[in-house]
Amino acid sequence: MNYFYFPLEEWTNNFVNDWLLPVMGGFFNEISRILRIFIGGVTDGLILIPPELITLILIVISWKIAGRNVAIFTLIGFIYIGSVDLWEAAMQTVSIVIVSTFFSIIIGIPLGIFAATNKVADKIIRPILDFMQTLPSFVYLIPAILLFGLGGVPAVISTFVFATPPAVRMTSLGIRQVPEAAVEASLAFGSTAKQLLFKVQLPLALPTIMAGINQTVMLALSMAVIASMIGAPGLGSVVLSGISTVNVGLGLTGGLGIVVLAIILDRITQGIGDKL
Repeated sequence: MNYFYFPLEEWTNNFVNDWLLPVMGGFFNEISRILRIFIGGVTDGLILIPPELITLILIVISWKIAGRNVAIFTLIGFIYIGSVDLWEAAMQTVSIVIVSTFFSIIIGIPLGIFAATNKVADKIIRPILDFMQTLPSFVYLIPAILLFGLGGVPAVISTFVFATPPAVRMTSLGIRQVPEAAVEASLAFGSTAKQLLFKVQLPLALPTIMAGINQTVMLALSMAVIASMIGAPGLGSVVLSGISTVNVGLGLTGGLGIVVLAIILDRITQGIGDKL
C-alpha cells in the first residue's frame, strides 16, 4: 500500500536536531529552571508542613465542603498513607498535580472564555483540543524528555497538555449555556462587555467551570504513574517500581495511595461546584 514515500520521521528529526534544539535550547532550559524552582518550592512546602496539620486542614475542608463521610474518609486515607510510609511520595504527587492544574486553569479558563465569545477562535481551538485529547499520553513523553530532560518538569508539561482540554471545553460550554434572557437583560440595563462577562456570564457558568476543573484535577492525577516513567517522583514511581520488580504488594500499596488522593480531591472539587 506504499503508493508514495512520506519522510515524516526524517523531516521531524531534522527539524528537532538542526533547528529546535540548537536555536531554542536555551529558552527551554530557562523554562525548565523556572518550573523546577516552582515545583521544588511547592514540594518542599508540603513536606515541611507537619502531616498532622495537613490532615487536620483537609478534614475541616472536606467536612465543610463535601460532608462528614468524606471527612472521615480523609482521616482514614491519610492514616493509611502515613502507616505505609508513603507520605513524602504522596506530597510529591500532590505538588505535581497542584502545579500542572494551576497552569491548566490559568491558561484553560481564559482560552475557554475566548472560544465562547469568538467563533473564529472556537474553530481554531477546538481541533487543537481534539488533538490533545486523542493523542496517546505516552506520546507526550517523547518531546517532554527531549526538551526538558527527566524529572518533575517534563511530568508537569505532559500532565498540563493532557489535563487542560476539560478546563477549556467546560468553560466555553458554561458561558454558552448562560440563559439568553439573562444576557439580554444585562445588555438592556447598559452593561459593557466586561461587566456582562464578569457579573453575569462567569457567575452563572461557575458550576460548569468547576466541573471542568474537577476533570482537570482527575486527569492530572491519572498521569502520576505514566509521568513516573520519565523520572517524576511520587506515588507513581512506587507503582512503577512494583511493576518493574513484579512486587505485587508494593504496587498495591502505591496504587491505593493514588486512589485515596483521587477520591479526596474529587469529592472536594465536586463539593465546591455543588455549593456554587
